[in-house]
Amino acid sequence: MDQVASNTALGPAYQPGKPLYDQWLAAQNIPIIREFYIEDLRSVPLKPWALRGGNGAILNLIGTGEVNDAYLSEIPPGQNLRPLRAMFEEIIFVLEGHGSTSLWNDDGRKITFEWQPGSLFSPPLNTWRQHFNGSGDKPARLFAVTSAPPLMNLFRDVDFIYNCPFSFTNRFSADADSFSGAGKEWLTKNRPVWESNFIPDVNALKRFPHPERGAGAGNVKIELSDNCMSAHISEFPVGSYKKAHRHCAGAHVVIVAGQGYSLMWAPGEQPKRFDWHAGSIVVPPEDWFHQHFNTGTTPARYLAIKPVGHKHARPPGWRVYDAASDQIEYEDEAPFIRQMFEDELAKNGVVCRMPPVRPRAEGSVAPSAALA
Repeated sequence: MDQVASNTALGPAYQPGKPLYDQWLAAQNIPIIREFYIEDLRSVPLKPWALRGGNGAILNLIGTGEVNDAYLSEIPPGQNLRPLRAMFEEIIFVLEGHGSTSLWNDDGRKITFEWQPGSLFSPPLNTWRQHFNGSGDKPARLFAVTSAPPLMNLFRDVDFIYNCPFSFTNRFSADADSFSGAGKEWLTKNRPVWESNFIPDVNALKRFPHPERGAGAGNVKIELSDNCMSAHISEFPVGSYKKAHRHCAGAHVVIVAGQGYSLMWAPGEQPKRFDWHAGSIVVPPEDWFHQHFNTGTTPARYLAIKPVGHKHARPPGWRVYDAASDQIEYEDEAPFIRQMFEDELAKNGVVCRMPPVRPRAEGSVAPSAALA
């Protein structure tokens, strides 16, 4: 087995005065991207990554707030990445390519499953994992969100992070069906949750009405591999947009279908606009309001990978957000929000399907007042 303990690519020994995660980042010698969003994950330039094999880049996007991070990993045609284990969670989304992943603990019992564009999965905590490209002529590109920053900074030892021998047997089963795509549905606060280890295609996952977010939105929450991290899929119709809202840091919003834009703004500031299409990603910073607009001719759909979920307790001090104070209703938003949207639809020949809105009476207090 190709262990990583003796490989200098593992990373640096901790030096006081700077977070270990920052020291580890600098030692990887691959591109590190620090932006609010990336227009297309499929075209980000990559460089050889000694730790994982293949090519990679680290996405240390501004909205993560150091609660999580992300990376891109590309497997050349007909090749594979190195075996690796890690004491942090990661959720992996397949951007391009067809291939397979093998998982095992030190007892050697291995399970292998195949993936395709749109697949979503999470190797159970501290299992060995190895990814293979099933194509002989096209690369495969994977996008992953991890909980590495807080874990590295807490333990301050990369050898522990990558070479701890402990097996979480309650999180991993080598049963052939454990990564077959099977799962179970349950409810949290009357919202449907799909729990599984592997989702063959997020585009095929059933979504449920979510009127609280407005505009005929649909949604399904996702729990993977008994993680603390989670995800959800949201979809909204042609000619519509969602209500502005805010939440904790670290939500990596990957567009999987459609065309449009997002607005993001800190309270009291003017919004920043980010245009997107399938393959784009935007990460709203903590407490920033953000709002997603579908300007295309097909429903818009995104995958949001988040640092917390609904199955396990949230970290101490983690704020819980609610619609009463952290969502802007349509009648409270600044008038230019709707006007900008209608102007964009007109450029694309799309009819606005948003219901008419009457602003609240003058003197009402609206979270978006600073944008008027």
